[in-house]
Formats: sequence, C-alpha cells, structure tokens
Amino acid sequence: MSCSGSPRHRTPTPNHSRERGARRSVCLALLSFRFSPRDYGFCMSALLLFCLASLFYQWNGGAPRILIELRQYLGESTFVDDHGPYPPRVLPFPSQVVYNRVGKCGSRTVVLLLRVLAERHQFTLVSSDIHNKTRLSKHEQVGLMRNISNLPKPFLFTRHVHFLNFSRFRIEQPVYINIIRDPISRFLSNYFFRRFGDWRGEQNHLIRTPGMKDFERYLDINVCILENYPECSNPRLFYIIPYFCGQHPQCREPGVWALERAKKNVLENYLLVGILEELEDVLLLLERLLPHFFSDVLSIYKSPDYRKLGNMTGTVKKHMPTLRALQVLYQRMKYEYDFYYFIRDQFHLMKKKIGLKSTAPSAPQPSFLLNLPPATQDADLEEELEEDEDLEDAHNWLVQP
Repeated sequence: MSCSGSPRHRTPTPNHSRERGARRSVCLALLSFRFSPRDYGFCMSALLLFCLASLFYQWNGGAPRILIELRQYLGESTFVDDHGPYPPRVLPFPSQVVYNRVGKCGSRTVVLLLRVLAERHQFTLVSSDIHNKTRLSKHEQVGLMRNISNLPKPFLFTRHVHFLNFSRFRIEQPVYINIIRDPISRFLSNYFFRRFGDWRGEQNHLIRTPGMKDFERYLDINVCILENYPECSNPRLFYIIPYFCGQHPQCREPGVWALERAKKNVLENYLLVGILEELEDVLLLLERLLPHFFSDVLSIYKSPDYRKLGNMTGTVKKHMPTLRALQVLYQRMKYEYDFYYFIRDQFHLMKKKIGLKSTAPSAPQPSFLLNLPPATQDADLEEELEEDEDLEDAHNWLVQP
C-alpha cells in the first residue's frame, strides 16, 4: 500500500479522493506506533510495577488500605462490597492491662522493661508521668477510664493512681497487675529519695520537692519518727492500701474497712500482685500469665545492658534508723503489714499453683520489733550506732535499696 496522495494512471475521481483519505489515516496511525527506546523502557517499567502491585495485592489478601479509602471516597465498589467484611483481628487475652504502680515499689525498673518489651512485641504502652495525683474526682475518673479504654489494643497503661472501678461506670474492666514491697522498706526508700534522689544524678529530688527547706531535707529520720513529724506518722504511713482500696474517701483512712476492701479488689480484679523482694519470680509469673506482653522479660532484666541502666534507679544516702524507730514504724503500720502479708501469701500460692519454686526464701515476720523494750531517753548516740552495726544481719528483711 502506498501512502502517496498522487494518482498513477488516471485522473482522480471522488471515489479516488476517498481512498486517498483512508490511506492517509492508516499511515498516520502506523506512524503513531513508532516508539523510541525511552518510550519502550517507560512502558516496560509500568508493566513491571503493575505485576508487582498485583502480587502484593494477592499476598496481602486485598488492596492497600489507602486504595480502599480512596474508592470509598469516590463512591465506587469497595473490597467489603465485593468480598464481605474483613476477618476480625485476633487479639491476645487479656488485651487491656492496667498497672497502677505503687510509688517506690520497683515501678521505674518495670517501666524501663516495658519500654523495651513494647517495641519488641508491638503492643501499645502508655506510661503516665503524673506522680502526684492518685486521687481523682468522679469526672476525672470517667475521663481517664474512657481515655484508657480507647487506646489501641492490645495495650498496657501504667500510672501512679489509686484503683479505678471501670465497671461502676459501665466501662469494660481491664486486668490489673501491681507490685508492692515491705512497708518499712518502701517508706525508707521514699524518705531518702525525696531528699537526695537516685544514682542517675538528675537532681530529680530537687524538682519533686522544690519547696523543701534545708532543715527538712537533712532532718534525721530517727527524729522524724520518734518525735512524730507529720511525714513519719499516720495517715502518711498509710500508703500502699489506698492503691488497692480505690477512690472512696474512706480508702485513705487507716482502718479495717479500707484493708478489707483492698483485699477484695485484689482477689476480684488483679491478675497478679507481686512483691519486690522476689522480683525475678514476679517477672517469671508475668511472662507465663501475659506472654504477649512480657515474653523474654527475664532475659532482658538479666542482660548486662539493662543491669547497668537499672542500677541507676537506686536511692542514694539511704541508711537504717535505730531499732527503736523501726519498732515505732512497725506498730504504726499494722494495717500496711496485714495487707503485705496477705499479698505475700497470695503470691506464694500463685507460684505453687503454677509449679514455680521460689528463688527467694520467705522472710519471717519481724516480731523482734514488737518485743523490744522502750529505749531510754538519754541513750548514748555512740552506743546506738554500735548496736545498729551489731544488728546488721537482723535488717536483712528490709530490701535495699
């Protein structure tokens, strides 16, 4: 076929003109299919991308989410229209965990571990930095509980806050976990931490207690206890039980009512309450009970890198009061110790049910504190110091730091 418009043998007629027009159109179409190497490479790249996108679509069970949302926005048929709803995501149980951590009971150690675990196991971790607002109004309770419930699941929320009763406000109740420690040991750690901080050298004690005068900061702990300073007397010493009793005003008053309510909440709402004196056993139980949150926690805790970091949280300038002061503290903390021994027994029962042998011997009740004769008012200070050194072994039931 010739693409020339010139006649060869005869004078052009109207039919000949139409034929020439048709040949010209065919020639233009053929010319449009001429590709340069650049155009050819572009087409092949587009084809390759299309093939890869098709494979990705099949491997992931459908179109990417952005395409689905775009199709929904444009009003076209969606994946759900064509194939039915997506299969529900299988969440671990429990998928909602709250750790209402008690102050100076190893909570910073656990939070450091949780940050590593959250990144490793891909769960939502929210660790509140609010340390001085454990009691909330009803409005604040509802707001916090709704915020917690709306976190992406699975989640673990942790904050210094007294027990929140979600079911009271018809909100799904999460699973609670916690750790406590010997009440006197917790009190001593808090007393010196507020004054001198820890080994991190962040001067956080000055930030937390900026209004503390020098005479308060360097107040001898024995004077604080024996002369009945507010910081060393009830109800300041009634600290652990309110975390488990709840937000009721009576939970802050030392007595049987708050104690029994705290025990009831532990039995009904807490998956585990461990004791700091047996922290490795606590972590092992958490790993078994909540593997989707705490898997490998013990190996992380024992790793050299973590040990180096965890050692920085120890309280500095901490020392023991006299035995007379310890005796007074122990008598003032009778409800705290009742609760502590209850938790310790429950924790040991849990270990027995799971078949875990304790790695730490159970500390006996320090009854010698109750039976000591009263100290004389004019006791020589040097004799007291020597007595403290001689009884160093008797203080082993206290956790350091």
